[in-house]
Amino acid sequence: MRILELSALELGKRIREREISAVEATEAVLERIREKEPSIHAYVTVDEEGALKRAGEVQRGIEDGRFTGPLAGVPVAVKDNLCTKGLRTTCSSRILYNFVPTYTAQAVENLERAGAVIVGKTNMDEFAMGSTTETSAYGVTRNPWNTDHVPGGSSGGSCAAVAAEECFYALGSDTGGSIRQPGSFCGVTGIKPTYGTVSRYGLIAYGSSLDQIGPVGKTVSDCAAVLEAIASYDKKDSTSIPRKDLDFTAALENDVKGMRIGLPRDYFGEGLDYEVREAVLEAADVLRKKGALVEEFDLSLVEYAVPAYYVIASAEASSNLSRFDGVKYGLRAKDYEGLHEMYKKSRSEGFGPEVKRRIMLGAFVLSSGYYDAYYLKALRIKALIKQAFDRAFAQYDVILGPTAPTTAPRLGESLKDPLKMYLGDIYTISVNLAGLPGMTVPWGKDKKGLPIGVQLIGDCFEEKKMIRAGYTLEQAKEGR
Repeated sequence: MRILELSALELGKRIREREISAVEATEAVLERIREKEPSIHAYVTVDEEGALKRAGEVQRGIEDGRFTGPLAGVPVAVKDNLCTKGLRTTCSSRILYNFVPTYTAQAVENLERAGAVIVGKTNMDEFAMGSTTETSAYGVTRNPWNTDHVPGGSSGGSCAAVAAEECFYALGSDTGGSIRQPGSFCGVTGIKPTYGTVSRYGLIAYGSSLDQIGPVGKTVSDCAAVLEAIASYDKKDSTSIPRKDLDFTAALENDVKGMRIGLPRDYFGEGLDYEVREAVLEAADVLRKKGALVEEFDLSLVEYAVPAYYVIASAEASSNLSRFDGVKYGLRAKDYEGLHEMYKKSRSEGFGPEVKRRIMLGAFVLSSGYYDAYYLKALRIKALIKQAFDRAFAQYDVILGPTAPTTAPRLGESLKDPLKMYLGDIYTISVNLAGLPGMTVPWGKDKKGLPIGVQLIGDCFEEKKMIRAGYTLEQAKEGR
């Protein structure tokens, strides 16, 4: 088997057993990047020199017993909104084209402690605002399964890099489905953990009450191991939650006997592609045959999730992005008279159209005349959605549904109709509004050969149940 075909855990095992060195694995990834990047464009920055140097250091650390974890020496890609000390972090935006952080995000630091080798920073929708990785200031990323199609977004670069074997696993961020939806489109596994499980310190914020960092991998096992490595309590993040149940790999059991799984009827209505629907029902059937109790139920409030999400996320974005003003770092306009003109010109030149659209929407819903009518109403809907999930999880261990209503659209299709692009997040958004964990597992392909992903949703802090169901599905798929 070629090095690149191995999963992250398989490679880690071979590195520990001295069959492959960390340097050989990194060289194989860098060669693959040189081969695939002209057609895929999954990366914004590739750090060849730094990756090879780090691989050598990690290899020595493995040999002298400093690095003993399952991911030591395994090359990883990091989404370009996670700060990396000394390595450019742009958020795929022109306004941060020259930003080199002086510190590293806590999640990335946790990976480095585990012996990870960072090969580069992946492309994304600008400031994570988009569902196709077409709003990047540095060009579009293409789907490795068919380069005429999008990889999804905003973590499209991370998911495309894993699918194209340009890294063994990657980190992404998920504000409204930004790990799970591109995971579905690219045929890889992705997990969005419970809000507060992974520190947001060093993640350049989009919607602070919704953002969460998570893993993208080839398998459920890889994602569980990566999540175990990055999850930690962090006093630098006021929303971080101390947890003792972070041994996610313990949930890798091919057994769902007695598990109660709910299928929301609301997820199977108008707009869901027939082939995606059939894939989800087939996955439900597999779990039923494995001993799970699977039944339909009414989740309610699904149609309100998208408008509530875009009001809340845009409001938080308009506040978070006000720090990019050309004063302290990033792009500064050349010709201006006075401070206010410098702000206006720097932001006009530095932000792309989708980011400007969301900043303006956010400023509008937070303005004094509309705050009660839009923002407060959206917060009430958010609370009601959480209550609806609480009722569901009183009956079920896990919820199963589609990750996205369709497979990956063609390049350019979504940008013509932003509203259609927003509605593409209908199955993922409510998970972020309620702070729940969610994951996508690849489950077949459509007639065009594009991947389909099914989504599993767990109750707060119940990632293990979700991982167990996902692992069972994955094992069943491999046995088909």
